Amino acid sequence: MEEVYSLFATKDQVLITIDPDPDAIGAALAFKRLLWHKVQSVTIGMIRPIRRLNNITMVRLLKLPLVLLEKKQTKQFDKYVIVDGQPSHNAFFSQFSYSVVIDHHPVNSSVESPFVDIRPEYGSTSTILTEYLKAAKIKPSQTLSTSLLYGIKTDTRNFERHTILDDIESFRYLFPLANHNVLRKIEISDLSLQDLKFFHRAVERKHIIKDRIFSHLEKVPSADILVVIAEFFLKIHDISWSIISGIYENSLIIVIRNDGFRKDAGKIVRQAFGDIGCAGGHEAMARAEIPMDKLKDVIQEPTSPNIERFIHKALFPFS
Repeated sequence: MEEVYSLFATKDQVLITIDPDPDAIGAALAFKRLLWHKVQSVTIGMIRPIRRLNNITMVRLLKLPLVLLEKKQTKQFDKYVIVDGQPSHNAFFSQFSYSVVIDHHPVNSSVESPFVDIRPEYGSTSTILTEYLKAAKIKPSQTLSTSLLYGIKTDTRNFERHTILDDIESFRYLFPLANHNVLRKIEISDLSLQDLKFFHRAVERKHIIKDRIFSHLEKVPSADILVVIAEFFLKIHDISWSIISGIYENSLIIVIRNDGFRKDAGKIVRQAFGDIGCAGGHEAMARAEIPMDKLKDVIQEPTSPNIERFIHKALFPFS
């Protein structure tokens, strides 16, 4: 904590950048609390809008102070922090010179910052930031505790995927401090009526190869619907891999989920798509984002059948 605090001055205006999933949101709120009265201001900036209903519900019920970033806004800050991510994970992140990088994802490329704390063995970044709060002797508020608890639950998939004792200890610490009525409402707010047509489309277009299920949905209103469907398909008996793709904001998004047994989705997605887009993740969950202009370098005509063939071929050693 002394090393972290030494990087900031009382007049600093700090920007924490996040790709807004629950773990990133919880970790960012915790880091903002750590800097309370230490700097002039702290802004938590999202690089994309929140679309997943659980996360929208969390922000609404807990009244979380998050802002959607535009590139012209990013010049007004003195220091930059990234939590639950690394500069190489997204083109938006790569534009900043970060003072602090705190994450639990595997390291894809070297991270050059004054302070780097990356722990791939941890199940969530919210766990790491909970330990920071405890080290700083800061008792988190009910809102912060609820956010951190939900971050740990989602990234460990309720402790069903990669988890270590530290994640469980942080969960135990936060549990009595959180608002469980709000937490339950957040967790059950999964779908809208409009989402059902994408489930219908995914079922109609599914392809099954051995224990892998593929479905390409063409244009989608949010990348989060791909995540929901990928996790839904993984519930099917005899399916070990769920690969769901769609086009969102002029990028091909590929979401991969698996049962986590002797598999590494993050490694596979980096090998398959890392050369033409942003790709990474964990053993049981991964994601790739490929700009459509780069996709045209490998697919002459990006029709749905051609995109499906491209994904199958890229994943051929594993499918």
